[in-house]
Amino acid sequence: MSVSRPVVSAITHLVVIRHGETAWNLDRRLQGHLDVPLNAHGRAQAEALGRALSSEPLDAIYSSDLSRAMQTAQALATGRVLQVQAEPRLRERHFGIFQGLTPAEVEARHPEAFAAWKARMVDWAPAGGESLAELHMRILDITLTLARRHPSGRIALVAHGGVLDCLYRAASGMALDAPRQHELRNASINRLSSDGEQLTLVQWGDVTHLDVQVLDEVDRKQEAPDGDGRETRIRRGSAGQR
Repeated sequence: MSVSRPVVSAITHLVVIRHGETAWNLDRRLQGHLDVPLNAHGRAQAEALGRALSSEPLDAIYSSDLSRAMQTAQALATGRVLQVQAEPRLRERHFGIFQGLTPAEVEARHPEAFAAWKARMVDWAPAGGESLAELHMRILDITLTLARRHPSGRIALVAHGGVLDCLYRAASGMALDAPRQHELRNASINRLSSDGEQLTLVQWGDVTHLDVQVLDEVDRKQEAPDGDGRETRIRRGSAGQR
């Protein structure tokens, strides 16, 4: 008599990285789908990231096709036989008419839309842009698709603050409209695992590889809701500071 055995799903390990610093991060300017490159500090962060992960085996490196992410991913690919695979579905949230503006400029020009944005209204979208629900669906779909493509493998995803926010919420069960408490630091290393159907949180917000100062939000009560808010540099090891 045969005994049935439970089916064990293959687990894919995900190394999820936010791009290095840009000049617009410092200016609090919403980047969205606009193509803003890394600044000198961001390039140094990307190089440090590449060195920190140089001995970690990867089966693939996927990146948002925006240059700030691609530059970060290229630093990770240095010394490997892997080529960075551009994936437009890993782009930041499309902020529509908000793109290129600071939160203060958005509030002055579009006060009603600004209020809806700050309230994290899940189904609301700025004119020409995406809602939180649309962003979340896009990011979760492509992430699980890539996980299923590499069963039992380890892949890197290089993306943006809004993308990382979606993945953290999906893995932790945190609601899209809940105030954010987790870190979304530039060039941070974040780890998830997946059976191809759901995500599990493994480690979040590691910046111990960065000897240079790293960005973090000043005050989450005042920040832009999707990780593009005002940021300040804090030194390595000061994760509890605000």
